[in-house]
Amino acid sequence: MSQTWMITGANRGIGLALTMELLRRGDHVIAAARDPWGGALAELAGVHVGELTPLELDVTSDESVAAAKRALAGRPLDVLVNNAGLYGPRDRQSAFEMDFDAWREVFEVNVYAPLRVAQAFLPNIEAGSGRKIATISSRMGSLGGNPSGAIAYRSSKTAVNMVMVAFGNAVRASEIAVLLFHPGWVQTDMGGGGADIPATESAAGLIETIDASGMAETNSFRTWKGETIPW
Repeated sequence: MSQTWMITGANRGIGLALTMELLRRGDHVIAAARDPWGGALAELAGVHVGELTPLELDVTSDESVAAAKRALAGRPLDVLVNNAGLYGPRDRQSAFEMDFDAWREVFEVNVYAPLRVAQAFLPNIEAGSGRKIATISSRMGSLGGNPSGAIAYRSSKTAVNMVMVAFGNAVRASEIAVLLFHPGWVQTDMGGGGADIPATESAAGLIETIDASGMAETNSFRTWKGETIPW
């Protein structure tokens, strides 16, 4: 039975790969991006008429999220994937040198936005049958992983883990599963060409793991293959 998934940051990288894989298997995708009518999404929309719904959404903007919420009012969602993310500067987020303005921007996208989006579209998830909210985090946010370097990015992923666990506890009584994932080191603009796996492999694994997840897995932190990651 087909489902309706909403994916943020759906115009490139993992978000685009998720969109393509879901369309391939017959699901409906609400592809959210700041510009959802250009590039690969426009091509997909032309092929998958009625199956792909482009949605203009800037996850850092209260006004944009409110407008998207109005556009989807009353529409059930089975799965919401908070995928939009930002790495930050490559050269100034160490223990000895930090671009603090960039750090604030990373938190805006990686921490504040997932909660903003989850709050906005919670009624849509409650109306759906899937009842799942997944957030793309990163193994780099694991305190148990003895991290060093990339402080802006790492701290944002540690923070979003806590935010979504708290959100998961708040919606547990409504039987909505809240899931956190490390997508792998993926060959995207963020991960770079030397990364371990292509976006298609990450997307397929994420979808399979999300499909198999329910309330027993709520507030879990796992890889795209379903392997548990230490907090």
